[in-house]
Amino acid sequence: MLERVDTAAMLRRTLDWCAIQTGTGNLRGLAQQAAALADAFAALPGEVSLVDAAPVSAINADGRETVIERGQNLVLSVRPQAERRFLLTGHMDTVFPADTAFTEVVEIEPRVLNGPGLADMKGGIAVILEALKVFESHPSAVKIGYDVMINSDEETGSAGSADLIAWLAQGKHAALTYEPSTMPDGTFAGARGGSGNYSVIVTGKSAHAGRNPQDGRNAIVAAADLAVRIADLGYDELSINPAKIEGGSANNVVPDHAILRFNIRPKTQDAAGHFAFSLNLLMDEISAERGVAMHLHGGISRPPKPVDERAEQLFGTVRSCSKALGLHYARKDTGGVCDGNNIAACGVPVVDTMGVRGGSIHSPQEFMIVDSLAERAKLSALVLARLALEKGN
Repeated sequence: MLERVDTAAMLRRTLDWCAIQTGTGNLRGLAQQAAALADAFAALPGEVSLVDAAPVSAINADGRETVIERGQNLVLSVRPQAERRFLLTGHMDTVFPADTAFTEVVEIEPRVLNGPGLADMKGGIAVILEALKVFESHPSAVKIGYDVMINSDEETGSAGSADLIAWLAQGKHAALTYEPSTMPDGTFAGARGGSGNYSVIVTGKSAHAGRNPQDGRNAIVAAADLAVRIADLGYDELSINPAKIEGGSANNVVPDHAILRFNIRPKTQDAAGHFAFSLNLLMDEISAERGVAMHLHGGISRPPKPVDERAEQLFGTVRSCSKALGLHYARKDTGGVCDGNNIAACGVPVVDTMGVRGGSIHSPQEFMIVDSLAERAKLSALVLARLALEKGN
């Protein structure tokens, strides 16, 4: 079965897809990419569809909630009536905007390519497709079903595709996600912390800074006060990053408007819950002390992803297959997040760094190790064959 892996075809697909600029906000590029993926995945049995993103909102600089349009998400469903089914996920978006100057693919050393989205994760999508084409040649393939989901907004938290991920995860035996291994030796990610993004809109009262400042209620000061106090809530299980304060106008006017934006990274659900409780208390206290109103927007977009017993069993299969293929199979916990967090929160075991080996993602130095295309396609095909042959539920 594994001899069917076509490295040259995988590389051609990866380079073709890399030539399409697909920053999360680049709807035209994402539409072009989605169409190309639909054509490519039509080579597999099953039904390919493009699913609209759910509505996404954000707070703009003046405090108003606005709707953000996201691209369509690709879904392939194969043998949906099978008793045992799996979920494979990836994303077509990158962090590079439509006007990026980072567009070319360059060989920086033999069999190592630099280019936008090569590792994260056009190469990973090529791994999914080739692995499934190869797996379909195995006699055990007819015993199982699977869904493939390639979303368009993973790099910004998957807000428009989170419901789709949760729906597709229902009833799945296990899941594989194709984020790159960002350590060149191929080390897998283990447990992941969670992530949440927040905006606090602060409404104060304007006044002249010289004539009657005492009549004003300074929204900037209240936002800064909240930023300092929430930063002090951090501890080993929770990091908090106040990232930006917006608002104000002329220097001689007490500002009546501010927005505090911040990110949190809880390692456990308890840490996330404790922060939510503490944040509400702090907002109430500061609102009363400084005579302002505070409104919260946002929340946890990526729940923490521990490695439970079922996830450990799934990684055991990945480790065994890696060993059989002579591949590296170490694992390391990470503070990064991905769609694997969302899948694990649905109670489905997941290994979420099944993509190519590479590094320096989210930067113009992003690179992919070409040989890892075939390595990881063979690994996924073998893992799926092993899972299909397992007895029991």
